[in-house]
Amino acid sequence: MADRLADVDDAAGAQPADAASVLLAAADVLERLASRATAGRWAVGGLLATRPEVIAHREDGSTEHVAEARAASAGWIVTLSPQTAPHLVRWLRATAGADRIDPAAVAFAEAVLAAPGGR
Repeated sequence: MADRLADVDDAAGAQPADAASVLLAAADVLERLASRATAGRWAVGGLLATRPEVIAHREDGSTEHVAEARAASAGWIVTLSPQTAPHLVRWLRATAGADRIDPAAVAFAEAVLAAPGGR
C-alpha cells in the first residue's frame, strides 16, 4: 500500500500516506449524508422561474419539497442530489485502492471533508 501511495502528488494537500484514508473518509461522509437526505429523483419545479423549488419524486409517487433555490442554483442542487452519491462513493473507494491516486480525487475528497457536513 505504501508503494501505491507514494505515487500521489502532494500538491492536492494530503500527505501520500494519508491520501487513501482521505478518499475513504469522504466516501463515508457522502454515503452518510445521502442516507439522511430526502430520497427520490430530485427535479426543479414550482411556479416562479426566479425562485424554483427542488422537489423529490419518490418511487411510491409521492413528492416532497426539498429546497427553494435561485434559478442559477437549482440545476446544481438537482444534479448533485443524493442519487449521485453512490457513484461518487464508488469512485472515491476505487481510487483509494488504485495503483496511482489521482490528485484531483484527493482535492475533491478534501473539499467534501472541509464542507460543513463533512465531519
